[in-house]
Amino acid sequence: MNCVTVLLTAIGAIVAMPATAQHPPEHQQPIPQPAADEHAGHEARGETKDDRSAEELEHAGHEMPASPENGHAHHDSGAKDAPTESERAHVPPLPPQTPMPDMSAERMIELMQMEDTAPYSMVLLDRLEWRKVDDANALIWDGQAFYGNDYNKLWFKTEGERVDGEEEIRTELLWDRIFSRWWSVQAGVRHDFAEGPERTWAALGLQGLAPYFFEVEATFYVGEEGRTAARFSGEYDLLLTQRLVLQPEVEFDIYGKDDAANAIGAGLSDAEVGLRLRYEIRREFAPFVGVVWSRQFGKTADLARAAGHDTSDVQLVAGLRVWF
Repeated sequence: MNCVTVLLTAIGAIVAMPATAQHPPEHQQPIPQPAADEHAGHEARGETKDDRSAEELEHAGHEMPASPENGHAHHDSGAKDAPTESERAHVPPLPPQTPMPDMSAERMIELMQMEDTAPYSMVLLDRLEWRKVDDANALIWDGQAFYGNDYNKLWFKTEGERVDGEEEIRTELLWDRIFSRWWSVQAGVRHDFAEGPERTWAALGLQGLAPYFFEVEATFYVGEEGRTAARFSGEYDLLLTQRLVLQPEVEFDIYGKDDAANAIGAGLSDAEVGLRLRYEIRREFAPFVGVVWSRQFGKTADLARAAGHDTSDVQLVAGLRVWF
C-alpha cells in the first residue's frame, strides 16, 4: 500500500511541472522556419536572432529584442513617427481670414509695390558749402539728380564754385545702366563753363559701391581737338552714431593736353582731400563742418603761380547736405 501511494505522488509531481521547464534533448536541432524576408538565410542555417551578434542585427536593420543583457526595448515601426515635444507644443496659425482672389500680374505688382521697372527720382545736394579761397569768400556746390528705374536712369550732375563773381561750373548729362549688383556704367556728355573758352566732352565711366562700402566714381572724357581727361572720386560714410557721420573724401583730375586758356596743364592737374563731419537732423537734412586740403600739380600749378594764385591751401568749410 505504501508503494502505491509513493508512485501516485511521483506521477502527480511530474504532471504538475510547468511546461517551460521542459527542454528538448540535446541531440535534437531546431526545425528551420520558412524564409520570411531577405535575412531568412541566417535562420535556414540554423541561426536564430538571439544567436547573432548586436553588430549583425544592427547591420541587418532589426531591433534587438528586449532583454536584461542588452537593455533595449522592442519598438514597433509606428513609434518612429510619433510627434516630438516641439511638434506637440506648436500651435499652427489661423488660416487667412481674407484670402486674395485671383488677379493679374499687373494688379499684384501694384498691391505689393515690388515692380523693379517702376520709375522713381531723387535730388541730392551733396555739398552746399562756404570756404575761404585766396582770402575771398567762396561758394562751392556739388549736386546730382536722376530719374528712372532700377536698371536705367537719366542722371544729371553739377559741380562748381563762385569766387568774387567768377564761376567755374561742370555739368554732365548721363545715361546710367546697371550691370551688376553694386555697379553701373554711365555714358553721356559733359560741358564746362569757365572764364576761358567753354569745353564739351563725351563721357564714359563707372559708378558704384566698392568693397567695404566705398562710393567710387571714375570717368573718362574725350573732347574737342583731341583733348582727353579723367576724373576719379571716392568717399566713405563712417557712422560715429546714428546721426553723426564722418565723411572722408578724395578726388583728382588728369588732362591729356595743355589748355592754357583755362589754366590747365597736361598730366595730374589738381587733387582735393576733405574730411567733413555732419549731423543728420533728419536723413534728408544735415549741416556739416570740415577741413579741405587742395593742391595743383605740374603745368597747372605753374599757370596758377603765374596768375598770382596759391597752388596749395588748407580751408575750413561749413555747409549743408540735403536730398529729397
